[in-house]
Amino acid sequence: MAAAAERPSAGGFVLWLHGSGGSGDESRQHVAPYFSDPGIVSSVRLSFPTAPTRSIPCYGCNLLCCFALWLLCKARDAVITAWFGISEVPITAKTVRDEKEVLKAVEYVHELLDKEVAAGTSPSDIFVCGMSQGGGCAVFSGSVPLNKSFAEKVSPEATKTPVLWFHGMADGLVLFEAGHAGCAFLEELGMSCEFKAYPTLGHSLVDEELQYFQQWILNRLGMAASGATETARPSSSSNHKDLQ
Repeated sequence: MAAAAERPSAGGFVLWLHGSGGSGDESRQHVAPYFSDPGIVSSVRLSFPTAPTRSIPCYGCNLLCCFALWLLCKARDAVITAWFGISEVPITAKTVRDEKEVLKAVEYVHELLDKEVAAGTSPSDIFVCGMSQGGGCAVFSGSVPLNKSFAEKVSPEATKTPVLWFHGMADGLVLFEAGHAGCAFLEELGMSCEFKAYPTLGHSLVDEELQYFQQWILNRLGMAASGATETARPSSSSNHKDLQ
């Protein structure tokens, strides 16, 4: 896994985790331009690791939701990049994850964050974000396990973390119901969760989301009044073709 940050200087740190089938380089192309302004790049460092490859047995695939996914599932055991396994597609509010695999991915993320803290970055200035199964405090088209064992692993300190959640109502891979239920689940644990719904958005990243995300990060870092809020954004919306 490659997980080098772009700059070694102190300041805010954004760890972006891609969705299944994606890569760190692809995520960098979509997200980094929103933080490329000179007034931002000197204060916000970005890291885009790539998940290991694994065999995904795509059981229960909805073959109508994504032609690319159908092509992969024809092979029955598709080898793709993923932080943990996918038991079924589409992902619903009732989808069950392999808890051991999820916790293994969490351990990897904690290792990266521990290095940042050891290097002098304040924990309050670290943001774990991502697409689909890579979502953290900022979630794009993602979901969380809705079970008691997961809730019991959320520490009192973690409940203080604000969450920003984006989800398209036309998402055919991680259904809107899963995202909405996930946000409600976190709120029941005492977390503050801002949920932004997009009626026509599928399982993709678009400019409107990323602009809002950029401002959210800057506000959290106290940079809203710095004047460094304009970025060299992509000229068109960025469609992200993650599998989950």
